[in-house]
Amino acid sequence: MSGKARASRGRGVPRLGRYALRAASLALALGVWQLLTSLDIDLWLRFSQFPTVADVARTFADRLSGPDYWTDLTDSLTRILTGFLLAAVLGVAAGVLVARSRLAEDLLGPVLEVVRPIPAIALVPVAILLFPSNEQGIVFITFTAAFFPVLVSTRHAVRALAPGWEEAVLTMGGGRWRILASVVLPGALPGIFGGLSVGIGVSWICVISAEMISGQYGVGYRTWQDYTVVNYAGVFVGMVSIGVLGWLTSTAVELLGRRLTRWLPRTSYVAAGRPARRVNRAAAAAPVSPTTQEGVPHDQLV
Repeated sequence: MSGKARASRGRGVPRLGRYALRAASLALALGVWQLLTSLDIDLWLRFSQFPTVADVARTFADRLSGPDYWTDLTDSLTRILTGFLLAAVLGVAAGVLVARSRLAEDLLGPVLEVVRPIPAIALVPVAILLFPSNEQGIVFITFTAAFFPVLVSTRHAVRALAPGWEEAVLTMGGGRWRILASVVLPGALPGIFGGLSVGIGVSWICVISAEMISGQYGVGYRTWQDYTVVNYAGVFVGMVSIGVLGWLTSTAVELLGRRLTRWLPRTSYVAAGRPARRVNRAAAAAPVSPTTQEGVPHDQLV
C-alpha cells in the first residue's frame, strides 16, 4: 500500500468515528426524550405534557404524505433565500462603502446605527403598513434580520486589512477597482462569511416569527396553528423542520465560505487535542516579499 493510500485511510477512519459519535449523541438524546415522555416524568419539568418521539414520528410521516407540508417548506425557503440573498448583496456593499468612504460613513453611519439595535421582528407593524402584501413584508423582515450582521462583519473585516496590500497594488499602477477586486473583497471574505453565517441563523428566527404573526403559509404559520389546536406533536414536527432547514442552510453557507477561502491557512486537530496549523501547499511554497503577508502568494494580491 502506498504512502498516499495509507494517509487517506488514516484520515478516513477518524472521520467515520466522528460521524458515528455524532449519530450516537443524537440517538442518545432521542432515547432520553422517549424515556422521559413515555414514563410521564414530572419532577420539576413536566415531561408528561410532551409528546413522545414515536408520536412526533407518526405525525411527521403523516405530514410528509400530504401536500401542505411541502407547500410550507417551499414558502419558507423562498422567503428566507430571497431576503438573505438581498441582505448578502446589499450588506456587503454597504459594509465596504462605509469602511472605505468617510462621506458614506457620515451619511449612512448614524442612520444604520440607530436602526441596527431594533429587533427585526419588532418591524412587523412597519412591514404591514409599508408593503401591500404579507409576502413582501415577511421578506423585508428576513432581509432586515440578515442585513446588519453582514454589514457589521464586512465593515470590521475591511477596516482590519493590512495597509501594505493596498500599497502594493498602488505601487504597481492599480486603481480603486483593482484594489477592491484584488485586495478588499478577497481579504475581507473570512469576515464576510462570518457575518453571513450569523445572518442566516437570525433570518430563520425572524422569518418563523413573522410567519406566526402575519403569514398564511410556511413552517412558522403551520407550527402556530398546531399550537392553537393543541396538536403538540405537530408543533414538534414544525420545530424539527425548522432545525433541519436552518442546519442545512447554515452548512451551505459555511461550505461556500470554505470553498472561496481555501487559500487561507487552516487549523486542524491532532490526536492529543492540540490544534495543528495546516497551510496551503501553494501558499507555503511561494516566496515571501515585503509587499505580501507571510504565506500568501503575491498573485493573490494583484
